Amino acid sequence: MEIKPETSVDSRAEQTPHLARSLSNRHLQLIAIGGTIGTGLFMGAGKAISLAGPSILLIYAIIGFMLYFVMRALGEILLSNLEFRSFADFAGVYLGPWAQFFTGWTYWLCWVVTVVAEVIAFSGYVSFWFPHLSHWIPALGVIAVLLTLNMLSVRNFGETEFWFSLIKIVAILALVGAGIYMLSTGFALPDGTKASLSHLWENGGFFPNGYRGFIAGFQIAIFAFVGIELVGTAAAETRDPARNLPKAINAIPVRMVLFYLGALFVILTVIPWDQVDPNASPFVAMFTLAGLGAAAHVVNFVVLTSAASSSNSGMYSSSRMVYGLATSKLAPETFAKLNKRKVPVNALFFSCVFLLSAVVLLYAEQSIIEAFTIVTTISALLFIFIWSIILASYLAYRRQRPDLHDRSTFKLPGGRAAVAAVFAFFAFTIWALAQEPDTAAALKVTPVWFLALAVAYLIMKFKEGRRAGAQPLERQAIDSARKMP
Repeated sequence: MEIKPETSVDSRAEQTPHLARSLSNRHLQLIAIGGTIGTGLFMGAGKAISLAGPSILLIYAIIGFMLYFVMRALGEILLSNLEFRSFADFAGVYLGPWAQFFTGWTYWLCWVVTVVAEVIAFSGYVSFWFPHLSHWIPALGVIAVLLTLNMLSVRNFGETEFWFSLIKIVAILALVGAGIYMLSTGFALPDGTKASLSHLWENGGFFPNGYRGFIAGFQIAIFAFVGIELVGTAAAETRDPARNLPKAINAIPVRMVLFYLGALFVILTVIPWDQVDPNASPFVAMFTLAGLGAAAHVVNFVVLTSAASSSNSGMYSSSRMVYGLATSKLAPETFAKLNKRKVPVNALFFSCVFLLSAVVLLYAEQSIIEAFTIVTTISALLFIFIWSIILASYLAYRRQRPDLHDRSTFKLPGGRAAVAAVFAFFAFTIWALAQEPDTAAALKVTPVWFLALAVAYLIMKFKEGRRAGAQPLERQAIDSARKMP
């Protein structure tokens, strides 16, 4: 079925304020880029390289290829009905209210967990300059600053994300350019090792740790792609989504090749994979090993802004998802309140409260990277659920509304066959996560969340049923009262 406004635009505006379409095409394009370049690449690439060696290039290519199909499915459904504010909305329409409830709240948790990981990473980057500074100080500082920025207006969020993303783009392009120069000139590292293409097959070959190392590389690598669907959430506040959304999605493959594969390629050809420190950012390490200390500070600033950028996106996305749930009566009504700048302030504050758990994790674990690994694994599992719901909604959309699919000018390439391939890949990824002790622990804990959601949903439906059943009794009481002398 197709969503239709229950009342006129004017009457809706009088009853409930709604989100403003204040994001321009440049905002959406840079938000899309920011969503595909995060801390998972900058900080997690070191551990992924140590596990998989040069085959990490193949891992990132496979993940990017599969998630492009998810984004095309998302784009086709969103453009079929511009009343959809997010994928939680169309999940509710095509799969049922339970799907909207599970998707909305799981996506909220996805971003809360992700921002916790980003705040942890942010603290790690600050310690590069201030090694004796307590980690909780930068953690609380970045939460406070980003909360303030998000409260101002959605355009302010878009502008902040635009500049954060631009810094990342310029930095990666500079890194790729510097790496190509170092490779072409045979640049020698302090230990005498020269930059060379042969690093891709020397020191154990392309798969130096065998199939187990290759499989283990997927855990950190897939976290690097979380947030790729953020462009779908931002579409509800974007001018002319029918024009801008396809442009943002179609540019994803180019961004994958340039920013992911390009950056990892130059790192692996300049630094032998077995010299990459799994506990540090290889982006900083590349310049540090080359003796360019000042450049290392610049790169550290870039990866720090990347963590701030992802945190900024997470605060935005989680608050909008809670707002959408509240307007659909799947969350407390207080979260539907907007301030005069059309920002869901209560939903924003609610999400920020949970970000303080980052401070606890920083002290509970022995190192930044240990805390980062635990949090990113949980986040990756939750995002796989979200991406799977998008694909399941696409299959239901094709079955229930073939007319909309036939009229679509932005069809998913491969259709149902592409969906089946991505589902098979997700099954493989979950199996891969079960192979390592640290990721398997998170895999065991994550189902608790879905059990809690199921209980909450059943309680909510039970209360709705009681209210619905109480209405006729209330009417009988009123009628009886009217008959009394």
